[in-house]
Amino acid sequence: MKKQFKLGIIGCGFMAQSIIRGVVLSDFLSEKKIIVSDVSEENLDNVNYLGVRTALDNRFVAENSEYVLFAVKPQNFAEVVKSLGGFVPEKVISVMAGVKKNTIKSSFGMGAVKVARCMPNLPCSIGSGTIGIDMLDFNNSTDDTDFISNVFNCLGTILSVDESKMDAVTGISGSGPAYVFMFIDSLIDAGVKQGLSKNQAKILAVETVLGAAEMVERDEESISELIMRVCSKGGTTIEAVKVLEENKFRSIISDAVDACVKRAKELSEK
Repeated sequence: MKKQFKLGIIGCGFMAQSIIRGVVLSDFLSEKKIIVSDVSEENLDNVNYLGVRTALDNRFVAENSEYVLFAVKPQNFAEVVKSLGGFVPEKVISVMAGVKKNTIKSSFGMGAVKVARCMPNLPCSIGSGTIGIDMLDFNNSTDDTDFISNVFNCLGTILSVDESKMDAVTGISGSGPAYVFMFIDSLIDAGVKQGLSKNQAKILAVETVLGAAEMVERDEESISELIMRVCSKGGTTIEAVKVLEENKFRSIISDAVDACVKRAKELSEK
């Protein structure tokens, strides 16, 4: 039976609001085909301007939507399942960090539930995100994979990955913006220390990171070759790079990602 809504979203926090905004403003899906529920009327008020239907009843959303996207905190998922009163959605999309597909399926009694697990990141909120997606359950339906892909294409770049790699996705892109923010902040502090105003240092740091990232994306040269292009023999950059290497800059980043992935695995096993 055809559902009233194409996409139902349970949970209307920051990421859900970003998804709704991206989907509606891209014109991929009419606002009339989207419904969202949340226990907080304030959260629902935040998306009213987009024209989507809002509700306080999770079951109504699940029963009347072809795809049900769970955007709630992992620790609240069990309570949300109870709120559905035994209703089992057929097509589930999850952006819940650390919650495995089998965990979601078992919550519904291992019925004929198909689950796409997604790991978006903070820049999705401005349409420049990176999203790792496991859509293996939907591989027999191009309509399903196209729909799920298009939802997240509205938010940035998607990368199809097996769920077994999702913790690594968390360590690199999910948590990665924090590492980049710290790097930029450190450059700004260093610039102020050298006599620049904070605003001057911020402009230089941000534009440098943006430009360098674009070169990595566009250039056919390897990153090592790009580094050497900046490091003239006997020049200034090579002295800075020596300090980074001596202080194990690469190892620090690797250790940070290791710690993040370890924690993601711990959370997914709970």
